[in-house]
Amino acid sequence: MKTITMTLCASVLMALAVPVQAAGDPKAGQLKTSMCAGCHGIPGWRTAYPTVYSVPKLGGQHAEYMVAALKAYKSGERSHPSMVGIAGSLSEQDMEDLAAYYASSYTGPAN
Repeated sequence: MKTITMTLCASVLMALAVPVQAAGDPKAGQLKTSMCAGCHGIPGWRTAYPTVYSVPKLGGQHAEYMVAALKAYKSGERSHPSMVGIAGSLSEQDMEDLAAYYASSYTGPAN
């Protein structure tokens, strides 16, 4: 029983140590970043509309979070005007690809 428990624990730890690959294609996502770079690619950028806040960096974010956020903008659940417009133009595959690219590209500490 002790051996089975130790083997199971080792298997779980190994599974947790393997980075999860996002569902999208990071190379395809990199080709789709031009609409993101205007705000998210400028270090220290702050938006002035609809409120003033620091625009977050996308590199290193969790892919699942990014896809969920883009879907929320597309559905209107989230309401930033620029993001609603951009997300509205994205297919689900575009969202997955962008999320895979940014999740795999850490660019330093978030703003």
